[in-house]
Amino acid sequence: MQFGLYAPVPHVTVGSATMARSVAGGQSPLADGEVDIGYTLAKDVLLEADRCGFDIILFAERHLGADLECWVLAGAISALTQRARSMVAVHPGLWHPELVAKMAVSLDRITKGRMAINLVTGWNVEEHTMFGGDVLADTDDRYVRAEEFVAVLRGMWSETPFSREGRFYPVDKAQLLLKPATPNPPEIFTASRSPRGLDMVARTGDWWFVDFDKTSSTPDEYFANVRRAVEDMRARAAREGRKVRFALNPFIAFGDSEADAIARTERLLTPDEPDADVRKMVQRIGPAMKGGCIGRPEDVRRRLQDFHEIGIDLFLFKFPPAVEEVRAIAQHVIHPLRGQA
Repeated sequence: MQFGLYAPVPHVTVGSATMARSVAGGQSPLADGEVDIGYTLAKDVLLEADRCGFDIILFAERHLGADLECWVLAGAISALTQRARSMVAVHPGLWHPELVAKMAVSLDRITKGRMAINLVTGWNVEEHTMFGGDVLADTDDRYVRAEEFVAVLRGMWSETPFSREGRFYPVDKAQLLLKPATPNPPEIFTASRSPRGLDMVARTGDWWFVDFDKTSSTPDEYFANVRRAVEDMRARAAREGRKVRFALNPFIAFGDSEADAIARTERLLTPDEPDADVRKMVQRIGPAMKGGCIGRPEDVRRRLQDFHEIGIDLFLFKFPPAVEEVRAIAQHVIHPLRGQA
């Protein structure tokens, strides 16, 4: 059983006054000698997570916003961590795979083999267009392109020179004079829920962030939907002669009772006068709050073990980014489930 968290950046963060201040000041110069407070928040939270036993950090990618660029942030943080892997997001519609292959292997060597890729096929047309790319929206070509993208990554990591024919990414004798830090190259994490996207995961992914029917109204319905999705992906991967591992993104919070934990969560997530962006973020987090991981610590642990028994090997938790929250998760979940005092 592995545990992870998101690197704090604006588009995946709620309940953080520090991040709100970082966004508000993003278009103004910093005072002499200052560092962006969003970076300081990320460093404090993520280094504590590394010390507390978290296994992996997801550095999400968002260009149209006040987010620090994910590869730059990952490089800065990863040079300071000791054990956690850095999973860095990449949209094929914005990057060439040959370049990402070198960026990834560079980070992998700096971190002694602690690097992974989060492959995101993308949805934000405006962002992609503004930053020189395209989403290939409303077409299954996005998944064909993603499969080719991964093929180039793995080819570049294993062969020099590397060549392949391809509709989107033909490669002719490309040379990557660095190789991954270990015999096992960086793993590919991805997510999708459309039928063609699920086939892409089955053919290329090492890990799947389980996507499923989010209309669940109770934790039991949520659990049943996750189990069905896992069983379906296992069958798809088996048809491709492969195995895929499974990750889940539940929101986690503790209290003396479920009601107490929910009330505490609502206070953390919802400012007195939330703006439109905060409301949208809370709405997006909503489905993750139905997974049964908000409540008494012993109940949360029991639910995580239930998920693990049906195949979930990684829990990438959502929670307001704060050192205190990291320590609480380590105390109530990570250490007990690993048999630590």
